[in-house]
Amino acid sequence: MHFTLRIWRQSGPQAAGRLERYEIDDINPDMSILEMLDLLNEQLTRDGVEPVAFDNDCREGICGTCGLVIDGVAHGKKHLATTCELRMRGFVDGTTITIEPWRAQAFSVVKDLVVDRSPFDRIIAAGGYVSANVGSAPDANEILIPKVDADLAMDAAVCIGCAACVAACPNASASLFTAAKIAQFSYLPQGQTERERRVVRMVEQMDAEGFGDCSNHGECEAVCPKGISITNIGVMRREYVRALTGQLR
Repeated sequence: MHFTLRIWRQSGPQAAGRLERYEIDDINPDMSILEMLDLLNEQLTRDGVEPVAFDNDCREGICGTCGLVIDGVAHGKKHLATTCELRMRGFVDGTTITIEPWRAQAFSVVKDLVVDRSPFDRIIAAGGYVSANVGSAPDANEILIPKVDADLAMDAAVCIGCAACVAACPNASASLFTAAKIAQFSYLPQGQTERERRVVRMVEQMDAEGFGDCSNHGECEAVCPKGISITNIGVMRREYVRALTGQLR
């Protein structure tokens, strides 16, 4: 397979960026798009050109490290998949593929396709810890949790923090990510001790990082590789209002 690639190149957060064009041949249809970028970088290195910087780690759709806007869609057009799960057979041979980094004011470009996602880390840190009694391991059935609540908590907890929701949102909102991290504890008895403090601090940190507000476009859910539901944003908002009005006490 042969492709024309338009890839965003930017040497640093303060530098001007631009789309540069590359041609690449002999691509195996079973390759992932990241493996295709590996081959491109080998070609660039042989030609004396600086390789393209991009994030990746597990390459199994688990870690959330990879994240590219491919032809205008965060993670590409394959539903419920991360960038590393895209196979080149999903693209038309001979086509042009445009690859860009996440676009958000809160995510500065480190280099090329790599962005600084540490604002997510600070939102998580603002939530603090979950209190638990220390000592011997508790019995697994000591705290009974209704299956409905357990399922809702797990549905939120599958968020891998890839930030596709931010990249897809026209407001660059981090509401889906923050909501998932708040909701997963709100359903569980173990998350009740810090319930008020957690939601207030995480929402305030999200705002402080410069993310936009949610306006219910639903693009975040559409591109989320784990299918996180926007109903969690409703959970976050209710938790926040209740915390401020003291109804959780």
